[in-house]
Amino acid sequence: MTEYKLEVTTGDQQYAGTWDHIFITLFGSEGQSERTELDNFGIDFATGKTGNYTMSTNLSLGKLLLVKVEKDPSLFLPENEWYFCKIVVTTPEGEAILFPCYRWISRGELVELRGGRALKAFEEDHPILVDHRNQELILKKSIYQWTTLAEGLPHINHFNNTSELPAEVRFSKSKSTEVDNVKRETGIELQLKGLIGSTEHWESIEDMKKIFWWKKTTMSEYVTEHWKEDDFYGSQFLNGVNPNVIKRCLELPPNFPVTEEMVKPFLEEGSSLQEELKKGNIFLSDQKRMDGIPTRVYHGEPLHVTPGLCLLYVNPENKLMPIAIQLQQQPAELNPIFLPSDLETDWLLAKMFIRNADCMDHQSVQHLMKTHFLSEVYTVSALRSFSVIHPLYKLLFPHFRYTLHINTGGRISLFGPDGALSKSSLGYEGLTELMRRSLSETTYSSLCLPENIIARGLESIPNFYYRDDGLKLWNIINSFVKAVVGHYYPSDSEVRKDTELQDWISEIFTHGFLGNTASGFPASFHTVEEVIKFITMLIFTVTGQHAAVNNGQFDHYSWMPNESLLLRKPPPTTKGQSSMETILETLPDVGETVSFAAMAWLLGEKYTDTIPMGAYPEERFQEPAPKQMIKEFQAELSYLSEAISTRNLQLEIPYTYLNPTEIENSVTI
Repeated sequence: MTEYKLEVTTGDQQYAGTWDHIFITLFGSEGQSERTELDNFGIDFATGKTGNYTMSTNLSLGKLLLVKVEKDPSLFLPENEWYFCKIVVTTPEGEAILFPCYRWISRGELVELRGGRALKAFEEDHPILVDHRNQELILKKSIYQWTTLAEGLPHINHFNNTSELPAEVRFSKSKSTEVDNVKRETGIELQLKGLIGSTEHWESIEDMKKIFWWKKTTMSEYVTEHWKEDDFYGSQFLNGVNPNVIKRCLELPPNFPVTEEMVKPFLEEGSSLQEELKKGNIFLSDQKRMDGIPTRVYHGEPLHVTPGLCLLYVNPENKLMPIAIQLQQQPAELNPIFLPSDLETDWLLAKMFIRNADCMDHQSVQHLMKTHFLSEVYTVSALRSFSVIHPLYKLLFPHFRYTLHINTGGRISLFGPDGALSKSSLGYEGLTELMRRSLSETTYSSLCLPENIIARGLESIPNFYYRDDGLKLWNIINSFVKAVVGHYYPSDSEVRKDTELQDWISEIFTHGFLGNTASGFPASFHTVEEVIKFITMLIFTVTGQHAAVNNGQFDHYSWMPNESLLLRKPPPTTKGQSSMETILETLPDVGETVSFAAMAWLLGEKYTDTIPMGAYPEERFQEPAPKQMIKEFQAELSYLSEAISTRNLQLEIPYTYLNPTEIENSVTI
C-alpha cells in the first residue's frame, strides 16, 4: 500500500466549521485514488483547526495533479457551509504540495483544486491539466458575465443582488453582520432623536453638533471648529478626501477675469498676480465638466449646481489660500467673482458651492468610478481570464476581496436611483452623466500617480501629504510587483505568448475603458515593463487610492457645512445680500443632513473583518521566492508606516489616510 498524508485546514471565520461529511479523491498522472471520507475520532473540520489524515492507494498515483473535494450532508442536520482554506498533500516520495481553496463550500458541492507551483497556460505539461484549465475558464466565463449599468460607464458584473454572488466573492457572515449592525446602530440613534425624515430647517449651525451622541473622530471635531477658515479650506484640496482636482495655474483661463486689483490684498506684500503665476504659486480648481448637466428636481424645481472656478494661492507661510471664486463658467453681471474681503456669508456661500461641486465629483468620479467601478472591471476580467494556478491570479486575487459584493450591494443602497447619492444636487441621472463625461476624458497616465502629479504641476507644492505618502507607497508597490512579475516573466516573449494575460488586459480595455484608444490604456501587453506598470497602478488603485478617497469621509462629510452633497437654494448672484440665515436655508434640512452623515459613518467605519495592505493571510504561492518577496514588501510598508506616524506627530492636522496600517488590501467598503 502507498500512503498520502493530508493536512486539511478550516478557516477561523465565524461559523467556518461544518458537521457534514467531507470526501477526497486524488488524481495523478498514473491514476486516481478511491473516493475517501476524511473521518478521525472526535470532531473534524472545526473552526480554525487543521486535521491530519492518511489516504492509502494500491500504487503510487505518479505526479499529483488534482484534488477533488466533496461535501455531503450529515443526516438530520441543517445546511452549514464550510470555509475550506487549504489542503497540503505529502506524497509517498516526501513532496508536500499545497492545494489552496479559501472559499465557502456548500452542501453537495464539488470542488477540484490545482496545486503546486504557479503556472502560465503555455507551461502546462500534462493533458489532464490542459483540459482541466480549459474547462475551468469556460465555467468561469459562464459564471461571471458582463452587463451595463448605463451607456458610457464601465461595465459591471451581471449579478442583480449580493445573494446571487458565488461564495468565493461574497462577504463573510461576520462582515455582513457587522455592516448591518452599524446601519442599525446609526438608525436607532437618529430615530431616538427624531431626526430621520425630519423636514425641519436647522435653527442654528450649533444644532448640527448634536447629530451624534458619541460618534466623533479627532479630525471630525477639528473640521467642526475650523470649517470657515480659508487656510483649512485650501488644505482640503491637498489632503482632504478629494486631492485629485487642483492644478498649477500658469495663465488664467479667459473665462475667469480675475484682476490684479481684486486679489492684490491677498498676495505677498509688493507682489502681483502675474508674478505669482510665474513663480508657480497659483493653483486652480475648475469643475467645468459639470457645466450644463441637468440637476435633480427638488420640491418641483430644479436644484442648482455651480461648475465653478476657485483660484488658490500658496502664501509665504506655505498655506494654500482661496483668493477668488467664480461660480459659473461664463463671466456675467450676475456671476460675480467673490473675494475673501466680501461679506463673510457671501464668501462662505461661494466656498460652499465650490465644495458642493467638489463633493459630487469626489463621490461619483474619484471614489465610485475610478476606484470601485474600475476595481470591479479588473476583478471580473481576472476571474474570467486567469486560471487559479496562474501566478498573476495568485498575486491579484487577494486585492479583489469583497469588491464584487460591496459594489453589487452599493449600486442599490448608495448609487441606485433611490440610493443615498441620488439625493445630491445632481441626482442619479446627473451623477451618471458626470461619470460618463469623466470616463471619456480619463487617461491611463492620470491613474498612475507619478504621472498624475507631474501633469497637474504639483511636484513642489508644500504640505501635500497625499502626494508625499502616495509616491512612496507607489514606489514600494512597484518594487514588489517588479520582483514578482520579473520572477514569472523572465522575458518579453513570455508576456506576448501568455494568452490568459492578453485576454485579461483585452477585457479590461473593452469593458473598463470601452475601447477608447485615445485614453492610452493598453489593449494588449508586449513587454514585462508594461505588465509591471499596469499591475502597480491596479494595486495602488485598490489599496492606497481607495483609502485616500474613502477613509476620511466621516472626518470631512459628517459636518455638513464643510462638505454637502446637497445645497437647496440657488447660488448668490449679487454681493451683500446674504446672512447666516441664508446659509441655514441653503444647507440640507434636518432629515437630509442626518441621512448624509449616516452614509459617511457607514462608509468611514472601521470593521473588524479587514485585511490590511500587504497582508496575504491566504497561502496561495507554493514557491519560496514569492513568499520572500511578500515578506520584503511587508517590511517596506512597515518602514513607511513608521515614517508617516513620526511625521504626523509634528502636524497640527495629521494625514493618516495613506499610512499602510490604515489601508485595506482591497476595495471592501
